[in-house]
Amino acid sequence: MRVFVTGATGFIGTALVPELIAAGHGVLGLTRSDAGAAALAAAGAEIHRGSIEDLDSLKSGAAAADAVIHLAFNHDFSRWAENSEADRRVIEAIGSVLAGSDRPFIVSSGTAAAHTPGRLTTEDDKANSPIPRVASEHAADAAAARGARVMVMRLAQIHDPAKQGLITPLVAIAREKGVSAYVGDGSNRWPAAHVSDVARLYRLALEKGVAGARYNAVAEEGVPMRAIAEAIGRGLKVPLVSKTPEEAEAHFGWLGQLAGFDIPASSALTRERLGWHPTGPGLISDLERMRYFEA
Repeated sequence: MRVFVTGATGFIGTALVPELIAAGHGVLGLTRSDAGAAALAAAGAEIHRGSIEDLDSLKSGAAAADAVIHLAFNHDFSRWAENSEADRRVIEAIGSVLAGSDRPFIVSSGTAAAHTPGRLTTEDDKANSPIPRVASEHAADAAAARGARVMVMRLAQIHDPAKQGLITPLVAIAREKGVSAYVGDGSNRWPAAHVSDVARLYRLALEKGVAGARYNAVAEEGVPMRAIAEAIGRGLKVPLVSKTPEEAEAHFGWLGQLAGFDIPASSALTRERLGWHPTGPGLISDLERMRYFEA
């Protein structure tokens, strides 16, 4: 298939593009920059100039492809409501091109979007949480209702030794404040998966996925926040401290609401339905290998 990939030069995209090409697929990668175009060309992908703000460029990219994988998202958390609305428009625009066809459209979301307190989130749970990325899933459902063959990929904390999803800003906060913190006893958990495993899962969903399905990109169901904070503390050589829920917002800033959440998730159904078997390093292993003092 010729696959149009938004976010093709981003963290997951740079792992996904070679994964798709190695499997025999062609990649049409979205980029706005010369550097991005050079990176895509070096990887063997075709270049599609545009951006997620340019809806016409997204429509033309989707029209030229046999499938679309939508990875791009603006992660400026100070403008989360606006960015979520922008993602809705992106999904709507791409979906309008794919409506009535059998071309796969994979939309990215987060496992926390369907968080249910007190148990593991599963693929069959609906997106009904106030936690981010719910708007993306609702937009995916709307595109499906108009006849697009939509699937949703729910992401956990995606990591390698350089980046770890929302844990990357936790490292920055610990560096700035001189302590590595967790909330309460730190037993709350976040799910995680290595970026190479996630790239393979997107490919499997492209090749085997079923319209309307949700897939959870989860290799580790829940890594305790205290263990994460301990690894960061060792890497930065700063003390470990506990913050009360009341202190969390002042310490963690925009991450204060999430830092104490217990949001474990399962990928049992994803593994069964797509034959996905994660093999990459665990989150703590990557945190231990992180080069904390390099720019």
